Amino acid sequence: MKTPTIVHLEERTARLTILIDPRKKAKFEQLCAQEDLTSSQVVRRMIRAYIEERTGKPWNPDDEGSPGNKTSGGRSTNRRRPARA
Repeated sequence: MKTPTIVHLEERTARLTILIDPRKKAKFEQLCAQEDLTSSQVVRRMIRAYIEERTGKPWNPDDEGSPGNKTSGGRSTNRRRPARA
C-alpha cells in the first residue's frame, strides 16, 4: 500500500504575471544572477517580507485568510484597479 504524499503549501505553486519595464527587468535579472538566485526566488522573498511587514508576524501558511483556509470565506479578494490614464 502506497502512503499518501503530504504537500506543504509552500511547495505548491501558482503563477503571478506582472508587467514591468524591460530595462528594469533586465537589471533585476542581472542583479539576481550576481547572487546566484533566480528572479522567482527573489520575488518570493519580497512577497514573503511584504506579508510579514504588513501582518507584523512571521509568514505562516496555516494562518487565517490563506488560500484553502475555510475562514477566508471562499470569496476572491482580487479587485481590478482602474486603468492608468
